[in-house]
Amino acid sequence: MLKVENLRAGYGKVDVLHGISLEVNAGECVALVGANGAGKSTTLKCICGINEIRAGTIEFEGQRIDGLPGHSIVRRGITMCPEGRQVFAEMSVLENLEMGAHTRSDNKQRSDLEEMMDMFPVLRARSRQSAGTLSGGEQEMLAIARALMSRPKLCIFDEPSLGLAPKIVEEVEQTIARIKAMGTTILLVEQNASMALRLSDRAYVFEAGEIVLHGTGRELQDHPEVSKAYLGY
Repeated sequence: MLKVENLRAGYGKVDVLHGISLEVNAGECVALVGANGAGKSTTLKCICGINEIRAGTIEFEGQRIDGLPGHSIVRRGITMCPEGRQVFAEMSVLENLEMGAHTRSDNKQRSDLEEMMDMFPVLRARSRQSAGTLSGGEQEMLAIARALMSRPKLCIFDEPSLGLAPKIVEEVEQTIARIKAMGTTILLVEQNASMALRLSDRAYVFEAGEIVLHGTGRELQDHPEVSKAYLGY
């Protein structure tokens, strides 16, 4: 579904990505793990058209998408649940969800909205409330539901557990597993490497803008270097 080849990108004069290549197949959950600053989030931003690339190619369903603006990429079926939630704080929960469907022109938006309210009951209870007044966990659920409102083929998660209490992190993990079970393909960046590898079919380990390891989630959980560096045992 997604193919990234020899991707180079950076900020100003500094290169952050040094020719990475990765693939995501339909129906998979693929995780990117590594230390802060390793290039994981930059990779996601390049895929979503937020950051310009300096070299390499990005293909989605066999078509080049590198160089396309972000809204065109959303229309093709890629959406991101961004780091830090980034909900529209002054808008209501309902308005945030409606914004998630702003690129759609079909007549199923209302039924999808009801589905999101059923999936996340707290959003129904808070539907008229300003998004900025929600707790961190509630905002994460809103950000996930907003991303799903675009009916993505590929849903990208950037640090979904960041800053959340352990109990809420468990809920986020269960939610991502449920989304995968619904048939949505997932690309996940998550600082909680244990969670990322449990959820993933395959994973790539980033180090200083390069991919240094690749394997199944289970293989990398059992890899001694990964265990020592990211899993704490």
